[in-house]
Amino acid sequence: MDPDHPTQLRLVSQALAAMPVVQTLGLRCLGLRPGQSDWEMPYSDAFSFAPGILQATPVFAMADFAAVSAAATTLPVGGSNATTDTTLKLVAPAQGRLLRARGRVISVGRSQTVCASEVYSIDAMGEETLCATLLATATNRMPAALKSQAPV
Repeated sequence: MDPDHPTQLRLVSQALAAMPVVQTLGLRCLGLRPGQSDWEMPYSDAFSFAPGILQATPVFAMADFAAVSAAATTLPVGGSNATTDTTLKLVAPAQGRLLRARGRVISVGRSQTVCASEVYSIDAMGEETLCATLLATATNRMPAALKSQAPV
């Protein structure tokens, strides 16, 4: 499959935007490219554990969406994926006016894709500080038309 296929990028973007958790957290996909994704999330007191600092849950969600959506861009049109394993390392407080995440693919296989993301705190001056890194594995779900053609 041509990973640049605009149809798959559009389908992935639409599926993500429709997810209730994406809407609840205020996550915004800034862009999808083959094997890459960019996301932002505004700071919200609703998801903080101390004034000005986000708790780990929204940081994890954003990191996961960035990594696994990057993996989804490598699938055939109509393919989807789901997270099956992750490791999140929090390296600095998630504070500032917003968070930005960059997802990328490390290795693509027929049944699974290994992907990663970095999450940055963005301060009032626009400076980035790495606050988390995630390594994930996503299970690939091929469209029905391709399942019958896939090697065992």
